[in-house]
Amino acid sequence: MNIKIRLFKYYGLLLIGFVLLAGCKVNKKALELSPTFVDGQVLDAIDQYKVLQTNVGEEVLPKTFSSKTKKVINGHNRLWTAGFYIGTLWYLYEFSGDQELRKEAERRLPILEEQKFSTRTHDLGFILYCSYGNAWRLTGNDEYRDILLTGAESLIKRYNPTVKSIRSWDQTHGKWQFPVIVDNMMNLEYLHWASRESRNPTYSEIAVTHANTTLKNHFREDHSSYHVVDYSPETGEVLHKHTHQGFADESAWARGQAWGLYGYTMMYRDTEKKEYLEQARHIADFILNHPNLPEDMIPYWDFNADDIPNTFRDASAGAIMASALLELSTFGNDEESRRYLQAAETMIRSLSAPPYKVEKGDKGGFILQHSVGSFPGNSEVDVPLTYADYYYVEALIRYKRLLTGERLQTLKGHVEK
Repeated sequence: MNIKIRLFKYYGLLLIGFVLLAGCKVNKKALELSPTFVDGQVLDAIDQYKVLQTNVGEEVLPKTFSSKTKKVINGHNRLWTAGFYIGTLWYLYEFSGDQELRKEAERRLPILEEQKFSTRTHDLGFILYCSYGNAWRLTGNDEYRDILLTGAESLIKRYNPTVKSIRSWDQTHGKWQFPVIVDNMMNLEYLHWASRESRNPTYSEIAVTHANTTLKNHFREDHSSYHVVDYSPETGEVLHKHTHQGFADESAWARGQAWGLYGYTMMYRDTEKKEYLEQARHIADFILNHPNLPEDMIPYWDFNADDIPNTFRDASAGAIMASALLELSTFGNDEESRRYLQAAETMIRSLSAPPYKVEKGDKGGFILQHSVGSFPGNSEVDVPLTYADYYYVEALIRYKRLLTGERLQTLKGHVEK
């Protein structure tokens, strides 16, 4: 197809999508969380992150908190979690206009810049889009835009047209040939942004193709997701369906279900393809109807863990689900949409109180506790995590937009603060 025709069709559909999405709002009378409650939670989060700021070393970024040493554990800029602290600072700045938060975010951003050239990780969406993406959205700084576009080009080098997916892991996970994890859905928002900004549809085409491949191969009949699908890089054939962080290959790892819910909700927003909305609703229904979902709606680390209820909750999965369900609730005006909104509100309430919310000044300045990184790996179990904080604050910011009648999703263009 002629490239000019392709671009015309792509941007014509995109414009229609923007018009449709601009009208996606929740009836304000249906909102049960008060502005005072939401504002209070964000203000508490700001207080915590000003404490956390004092516990982060130079040229590193926070990961978690050690209950043994009573210290923040920091990490290098190659970790998949590296962008969340900075991204949370930008969200908190967006709410408050607090220049101290902005200065801390801007001071930390250069730590991540070299990752724009990395072709060794699929996590550039987390690393760059959560940090530089929010920075560009709130400032319009062309330097940030250029870094993001360079990173998007690095990311698509991991795409295999035979497999029709972006490879997740390299040889460090040597038991698989071409592993694709459900987490990879979270990179696709970044690629859609890159197509809009560069006027090059390639990035978005790869995102759609990857989402379609995942939709075909990652989900069971009950709409729960496998964690890892391994492909033949030569033929695209599915070789294995496994887990790396869940309880078992056939179990429903909670954060994996959250990634899928968030990913397909976002894919519908950016494409208006109804199959993505249907899939997001299927995943939401799997989560909300599951007999092992606790009353407070903060899931156990795996829906099929063998020692429920005597096992760990995962606040990070709850935060991701809450943010995704808020957006999903705006794509319709039916009973299911209202149910998604009410579930998100329950999750936010739960996360905003003990035992999940950290007491002021405690845990090195993290906002939430009781998250699980990798239970099988005995890594970061029942601890605070930066991505739990990020998606919790995102959920609060999104709810604030609903309360004020704004469009829920604002990453389509920058707004100078």
